[in-house]
Amino acid sequence: MNAYRSHTCHDLRNTHVGDTVNLSGWVHRVRDHGGVLFIDLRDHYGMTQVLADSDSAAFKDMEKVRSEWCIQIEGEVKARDPELVNKDLATGDIEVYVRKLTVHGEAEELPLPVFNEPDYPEDIRMKHRYLDLRRETLHKNIVLRSKVVRELRNQMEGIGFTEYQTPILTASSPEGARDFLVPSRLHPGKFYALPQAPQIFKQLIMVSGFDRYFQIAPCFRDEDARADRSAGDFYQLDLEMSFVEQQDVFDACGPVLQKAFEGFADGKPVSQYPFREIPYAESLLKYGTDKPDLRTDLEMQTVTDHFKDSGFKIFASIAADPSNEIRAIPAPTGGSRAFCDRMNSWAQKQGLPGMGYIMFDEADGKGPLAKNIGPERTHAIREQLGLKAGDAAFFVAGKPAEFTAVAGKARIEVAEQLNLLDKDRFELAWIVDFPMYEWDEENKKVEFGHNPFSMPRGGMAALEAAKTDEEKLAIKANQYDLVCNGYELGSGAIRNHQADIMYKAFEIAGYGPEVVEDKFGGMLNAFKYGAPPHGGAAFGVDRIVMLLAEQENIREVTMFPLNQQGEDLLLGAPVIADAGQLKDVHLQVKMPIVEKS
Repeated sequence: MNAYRSHTCHDLRNTHVGDTVNLSGWVHRVRDHGGVLFIDLRDHYGMTQVLADSDSAAFKDMEKVRSEWCIQIEGEVKARDPELVNKDLATGDIEVYVRKLTVHGEAEELPLPVFNEPDYPEDIRMKHRYLDLRRETLHKNIVLRSKVVRELRNQMEGIGFTEYQTPILTASSPEGARDFLVPSRLHPGKFYALPQAPQIFKQLIMVSGFDRYFQIAPCFRDEDARADRSAGDFYQLDLEMSFVEQQDVFDACGPVLQKAFEGFADGKPVSQYPFREIPYAESLLKYGTDKPDLRTDLEMQTVTDHFKDSGFKIFASIAADPSNEIRAIPAPTGGSRAFCDRMNSWAQKQGLPGMGYIMFDEADGKGPLAKNIGPERTHAIREQLGLKAGDAAFFVAGKPAEFTAVAGKARIEVAEQLNLLDKDRFELAWIVDFPMYEWDEENKKVEFGHNPFSMPRGGMAALEAAKTDEEKLAIKANQYDLVCNGYELGSGAIRNHQADIMYKAFEIAGYGPEVVEDKFGGMLNAFKYGAPPHGGAAFGVDRIVMLLAEQENIREVTMFPLNQQGEDLLLGAPVIADAGQLKDVHLQVKMPIVEKS
């Protein structure tokens, strides 16, 4: 028998009444009921109520016990009186009468409380993460994370994928963020990089003749933290397949993600596979973002023509410029002055002067904008948007690149304020047809839009046919993202596996063959020896768990995260290296000069 426990704090039921048991765990709460002491004893698995009165040999020891002491008790399982049964507790039908108590670890005064989980400053939570992790919600989140990872791994193996590990020390490669660099002791002045993703390696695995690779991969990026993005490192379900097209990748990983969500969604509806596919340009137009929240049916529409040569001079002048657009955000049931004023106040907080609006009634429309454009145009807008009496519409105008993001936020704000956002479901969709290139305004040139390793739609023919900047910017990439509830869960592409197409793709972005050979020589050389068509994707484990756990910050599903400033307050990282360590790697530190004010 185990020396510390015969059962966990989740195990005991009415069938154990009369048994002598050993339990070990932490003191969750102590209650003194006038000569009878109760302890809620907690371990990893659950909680059991234990008690002692003055007749117990353990009573004096129990009087000394405080919150979060680590203890062991021996006692007899007793049935609770029917009126004292706790239906919220798995062990709520019983309690344990303590005859012996052993203290394994006393606890000093706690820097943060565990019981009841009150809000507490993040710096204290991070510094004492071992206590924070004792809290029920965070503890459950971390267990959920483990279960989700196991489910993903089991499903991938079940559909014929094999897990392979890729290197952690590698060469620097542009992945869209800064690398973490590791100085080499054996090669003075040279550095390894921690991988931002296993991108190049997983493509080389395909060239090596393996098929259906996956990995729960650690990734490292030196970027600022956000609520939905870790500072430093994160994990992703990384996969790659040979001899596939886009649909083959969707059909492989789409059901895996659907089943993972369904398995842990606590009964909430999950989009059924196949997921809808939304072209990138359509997503920006209708939702104002390439990661739309589809839990509301609200869709923006272009209404520019209704304002051309109208009496509303501001919008009429905007509409006269072909590079501008005017878009409408429908607001069903939002046709009140109070709501329109709230939305205008919201818009001003976003840096806008406000938003034009029309409130629709039986006679079509009210408000300054409707008055200026007249009833005929107002009616046409109402008909286009499918609105009725009691509804409203809000308008944003100008160059789409400048207002699209805030329009997307306005759409969600309208949906939330009017209770049109169903927060109790998971809506997944593929965003497809990303642009291969985008315009770099600072350098006045065509640049890669996202992933330079994606196969352009149309292959070499599409690249060679593009002569003007406009034609180059119109080229689509065989690239896709999976989104859920306003978050990007992952991205992928059918890869460019042909050296001549890669040279041409980089040439269009202004990079000569010497750049390709210098930066990507390893992969380029591999492609010259019989590379198969291949593609894949990667999905953020942290974000998947964050959504399933109903959290808004990724640190709530990460066991030992860095804080907002990229610091490990628990162990004190990053630290200043001592002179000996720096000497080993041939480095001297030059601190930045701080100017005195």
